Amino acid sequence: MFLVKIRMQFAAAHRLARPDWTDEQNYALYGKCANVNGHGHNYVLEVAVAGDVDPETGMVVNFYDLQKVVEHEIFEKVDHRNLNADVDFLQGIVPTAENLAKRFWEVLEPHIRQGRLYSVTVAEGQSNIATYFGPQPQQVVF
Repeated sequence: MFLVKIRMQFAAAHRLARPDWTDEQNYALYGKCANVNGHGHNYVLEVAVAGDVDPETGMVVNFYDLQKVVEHEIFEKVDHRNLNADVDFLQGIVPTAENLAKRFWEVLEPHIRQGRLYSVTVAEGQSNIATYFGPQPQQVVF
């Protein structure tokens, strides 16, 4: 089995805050990320597909096809946007790295035609990274 990955960067703003909490409660939990005007990140999105090499094509998945799906389904909708206000499939969630990874999985998974979606990783800059392995992960490999 192979693990094939693509990595993309996008810039976006968000605010970490539960709408049913007061500003004080949100600041207590999320700190400066609860700023009422939001804040921005340079995100890194990594999508991994697992599978065996197709003997006819020599590939698990065509990188170009995978890149096109991620660009169309995720990148075009989140790049240079406010994740709280501008992205329909993120409405009603607190846009933490964990929640973004899960929602991106849910959006991408039906569009993966070769191999199977293995993981979606979202990094806020270089240090805050979350990886989602799906609702019923197979064996997790590190």
